[in-house]
Amino acid sequence: MKDSYALITGASSGIGLEIAKNLAKRGYNLILTARRTELLESLSKEITNENNINVDIISKDLSQYEAPKEIFEFCESKNYRVDILVNNAGYGIKTSFHETSIEDEEAFIRVLGTSVIMLTKLFIPKMLENGGGKIMIVSSVASLTPPSAIQPLYGPIKTFMNRFSDGININYKNKGITSTAVCPGFTTTGFHTASGVQKEMDRVPKFMVFPASRIANEGVEAMFAGKRIFIPTKTYRTLVFLTSNLPQSLLRFISKLLAPGRYDRN
Repeated sequence: MKDSYALITGASSGIGLEIAKNLAKRGYNLILTARRTELLESLSKEITNENNINVDIISKDLSQYEAPKEIFEFCESKNYRVDILVNNAGYGIKTSFHETSIEDEEAFIRVLGTSVIMLTKLFIPKMLENGGGKIMIVSSVASLTPPSAIQPLYGPIKTFMNRFSDGININYKNKGITSTAVCPGFTTTGFHTASGVQKEMDRVPKFMVFPASRIANEGVEAMFAGKRIFIPTKTYRTLVFLTSNLPQSLLRFISKLLAPGRYDRN
């Protein structure tokens, strides 16, 4: 892994940070990107001290159109061979759909969708030159379950990302590149507080909430195994199976019990 790098977006906290730690332990050099420069600098020192690897950072806001290109050009300028691309950056919108500005919705789509496509498009040619690579797209179980009463764009964008990820597999798996859409459920991170839905998160049964480290570890294993789509934990694999097979009336009732606040606003 001496010359091999993993690029991770949204690497300053939560699942992204835990993925970075997992790959560092495996010997991969890291390129961490997020918006908060000081936090990235602190984390890079910590990870470097704990692992015999190189860690570099680039602070970028993926809601800005040029950010993916600037990240790619940064890696090119340093001659970093990126064998693993982890598209993890994401957030939720606090306000209701009718109250959110078009500009905020567009920025949201850029972070969760457009930037993923752009980064993947930029790095795939280099992976082809190098004989292969691994891509992870951190999606969500919301992409596989009924539409939510909060953050109505979140689930649909993640569903789109699942399909995009599978399209990468269809086109490039025979060339040594695989893409894995990892679909976690409720996870202990700062995501829900930042997205304004911590109150709803606090009402979720404890058996449905998992630590970010577990989600990251299972996701990385799935990525290396070349799985197309992966749902961490047996709990959520069972729940997704039920959502695919139960009658809609019963499903809505169970959803309100298990995720109060997410499906009971009307």
